[in-house]
Amino acid sequence: YTKDENKKLVIVPEEAEVVKRIYREYLEGASMLKIARGLEADGILNGAGNERWHTSNINHILRNEKYIGDALLQKTYTVDFLTKKRVKNSGLVPQYYVENNHEPIIPREIFMQVQEELIRRRIVHTSPNGKKRTFSSNHCFSQMIICGNCGEVFSRVHWNNRGKKSIVWRCASRLENTGLFCDARTVLESTIEQILVTAINNTLSGKDTFLPTLQDNIATVLNQGNDKTLANIEERLEELQMQLLKLASSKADYEDVAEEIHQLRDQKQKLMIENANRDELKKRIADMSAFLRNQPTTITEYDEQLIRRLIEKVTVYEDKFTVEFKSGLTVDVEE
Repeated sequence: YTKDENKKLVIVPEEAEVVKRIYREYLEGASMLKIARGLEADGILNGAGNERWHTSNINHILRNEKYIGDALLQKTYTVDFLTKKRVKNSGLVPQYYVENNHEPIIPREIFMQVQEELIRRRIVHTSPNGKKRTFSSNHCFSQMIICGNCGEVFSRVHWNNRGKKSIVWRCASRLENTGLFCDARTVLESTIEQILVTAINNTLSGKDTFLPTLQDNIATVLNQGNDKTLANIEERLEELQMQLLKLASSKADYEDVAEEIHQLRDQKQKLMIENANRDELKKRIADMSAFLRNQPTTITEYDEQLIRRLIEKVTVYEDKFTVEFKSGLTVDVEE
């Protein structure tokens, strides 16, 4: 953004494209470090005009409400009016959140999805023994392969068996002292790749069955909408904000009104997250439907980009693999 002569925020198209790229790549699974290195490789300067991007830059952009058109006023305040020194506001003076203050760069639902993803990546998987595992995006299969025996994630291992090197995936319970006994089998990475190719081809060969199922799923998602409830909350918030202004100007007690506003904003936030998740699922179902319609033949080789796009997780059992697509479809593949 830049400011016009009236000190209003105006979008800078070139910079806005960079912001959109960061949000898109993060939702596609890239780490903040990977996004930063990609921007550097493409010669894109950061907001300060420097060539070097830090993960803190990416993190700030992903969390900044400014990009959805909102403004949080009084993030800083002046402590010395002679020196004009300003410090971060940690609650010593009031802050004011203004929605739709200026033109957005990022749709609100995308911003909410990113906030959910930020939370998910902090603690993505809780093992049956209570151990929490943090997100890793070093490999496409990270956090995707789940043990059907104990519920742990599978980890990638470079194996050297009598001089023969291979890459395998093993249940974390077998690799670490987790307190859980598990004898789940070890799986070659190449086997998982082939299983995924087979699962995708099974959906393609059975598209006449899967497409109607996907259409039914979309109808179900649409029926779960809460737009009316959200509209009612927004209407009530407008009324309360007007009351709050009147009470504040007359120095009357406005604690009850402020508390109701706070509760309604919490409800609104939850509903917006639900809506964002619902919209995301609808997009995933539509994406899978489009893939099935537009892919004329079965695929012949493993495609990591396609896997990231379509696959949610793979559960490993002794006699089969259960592949769950992001659209909600599941396919069992026997080895």
